[in-house]
Amino acid sequence: MDTKLTTAHCPLPASAALQILPVLDLLNGIVVRGVGGRRDEYRPVKSVLTDSAKPLDVARAFRDRLELTTLYVADLDGILHQQPNETVFRQLATDGFELWIDGGLRTLDDASRLLKAGAAKVIVGLETLTDLRLLKLLIDKFSAERIVFSLDLQAGQPMLGGVRWSDATPLGIARAVIDIGILQMIVLDLSSVGELRGPSTLELCIAIRRLAPCCRLITGGGVRNAADLEPLQAVQIDGVLLATALHNGAIGPRDLNSEI
Repeated sequence: MDTKLTTAHCPLPASAALQILPVLDLLNGIVVRGVGGRRDEYRPVKSVLTDSAKPLDVARAFRDRLELTTLYVADLDGILHQQPNETVFRQLATDGFELWIDGGLRTLDDASRLLKAGAAKVIVGLETLTDLRLLKLLIDKFSAERIVFSLDLQAGQPMLGGVRWSDATPLGIARAVIDIGILQMIVLDLSSVGELRGPSTLELCIAIRRLAPCCRLITGGGVRNAADLEPLQAVQIDGVLLATALHNGAIGPRDLNSEI
């Protein structure tokens, strides 16, 4: 399907170019390097951009060195322990960053707190979703513009929370949340994160794009260098989550300032 012919009347405007979203993985209040979803192995990040693992320092390095100001924050303290780093969020928002926060939200009140703490968008992750009705309630209360669903995968398999899906395949889950009203979706395979094996969700993203031309799609995991961004742009994926390739310098200012 040629999505260029079918997106003119989409509720959310299409992205003009592939959006780069630097990732801050937070654990114990500092930035860690995510590898393969093996969270017990996550260690403080080491980066060519900064010697610090403090969230504000890393965020400022993304801005000062790469001119990137919209951040995806995976708050593992919130996701794993329901102890979100709200003070960190406020610091980042006050410093001018636009935040997409996955804080392991499980209720409307969780979403409200994240938004008050500075989130521009809140992420509803598959692995922590316990009731499908919550998605509809979130959209009704906060609008589809501020709610992003994360299709969390591990080696291609959905990381199921407490929801009982009629079709628990990745595409079936995507279809179900789109039917509810989701207009923005992250497709993230944690087994690829930090492994530098190349993007692993491209075919799934293409299938979701065919299913829902108007859905904003962001992928993540496995990107090695700027060449890996080209096929994402070619199939009109809207954004990509990056961490390792930024921290090791494989993708730098020259790559980000060129046409992908």
